[in-house]
Amino acid sequence: MDTRLSNLPPGPFARLTTLLGDARPGKEPISLAIGDPSGTVPDFIKQALAASAASFGNYPAITGTEDWRQAAGDWLNRRFVLGGAIDPAKNLLPLNGTREGLFSVLFPFMPESKAGERPIVAMPNPFYQCYAAAALGSGAEPLYVPSLKENGFLPDFAGLPEAVLARLAAVYVCSPSNPEGAVASQAYWQTLFQLADRYDFIVLADECYADIYFGAPPACALPGRLSQNFSRLLSFHSLSKRSGLPGLRSGMVAGDAALIERFRAFRNVAGPTVPTPLLAASAAAWRDEDHVIANRTAYAEQMAAAERILGARMTRPEGGFFLWLDVKNGEEFALRAWRDQGVRLLPGAYMGREITAGKTQSNPGFSYVRVALVNDLSTIMTALERLREIL
Repeated sequence: MDTRLSNLPPGPFARLTTLLGDARPGKEPISLAIGDPSGTVPDFIKQALAASAASFGNYPAITGTEDWRQAAGDWLNRRFVLGGAIDPAKNLLPLNGTREGLFSVLFPFMPESKAGERPIVAMPNPFYQCYAAAALGSGAEPLYVPSLKENGFLPDFAGLPEAVLARLAAVYVCSPSNPEGAVASQAYWQTLFQLADRYDFIVLADECYADIYFGAPPACALPGRLSQNFSRLLSFHSLSKRSGLPGLRSGMVAGDAALIERFRAFRNVAGPTVPTPLLAASAAAWRDEDHVIANRTAYAEQMAAAERILGARMTRPEGGFFLWLDVKNGEEFALRAWRDQGVRLLPGAYMGREITAGKTQSNPGFSYVRVALVNDLSTIMTALERLREIL
């Protein structure tokens, strides 16, 4: 029996349920644990779904509709100032939710060995849990590279030993990062691409939070690889975060045309297609910026409220909608927040893995809790005011 996935621990929210157990909330419960950006569905999305409802009667194509491809390609070229370099027919694919793509992407690209040994897939630590599932499921060894305050909460892949770099088949990078909200600079991307060229691995850029930021738009992967025709790069984007439509289950992957073609061929026999009415709604969302600006403005208001309430107790993220609060012991604080204040938080350790340095083992998320600012402003303010009492 294949036991590759037996190394996966329970998911973070299952662990949180176990931690809280039968403990009663001290006040009317408020959850800031799950990053579920639910909100009002724009009318134009409903209209697009209704207008295309009859196409539920047909199988959708793995490459999506021509209308979707054009809308998604136009958004990429416009948003990242690519000068038309993204060809909608060659450089992108629709995904049935970006998480699905982030998981399945490794399977068509994983070699049996690299540098004579088991391939390695490197990822940040803490990290989005499907990265590890993808590495293990595809037969690779997952490598958890610490994202610490002292390195700007971004993994230092360049600091890995030569023998490890030689075994890399792929690396995951999340920017703006979940959970810390750190943004990779253009210099960071360039260093990573140089490593990819030297050691022959694929860069998997999880940029689902690229449109949620509080200053200048974040540096992103596609512009940094434009001169190389996006070689070795696949960049992932999501309407769950950009448009606040997680239930639509619609995202995309874009980048290297040769990699996209191999991924398309794999998905054509193994991957889920996106229903045509959802593609119609997605195309409408990729074309519209007004609702994205409104979402970003709302997140900025929530972040400003958090700063007013928590002050020096928090560090403002560069992007995303999470606070990454240093509380010394995330599990203890999450349990106390629930018992005393009725606020549900996610211990940072549940998004990380234990790593060994010499004789010391540590989890980079141990000291932290992740706070998701995805409720309405009034509810968020109430929850943060409760947390202030115990911070």
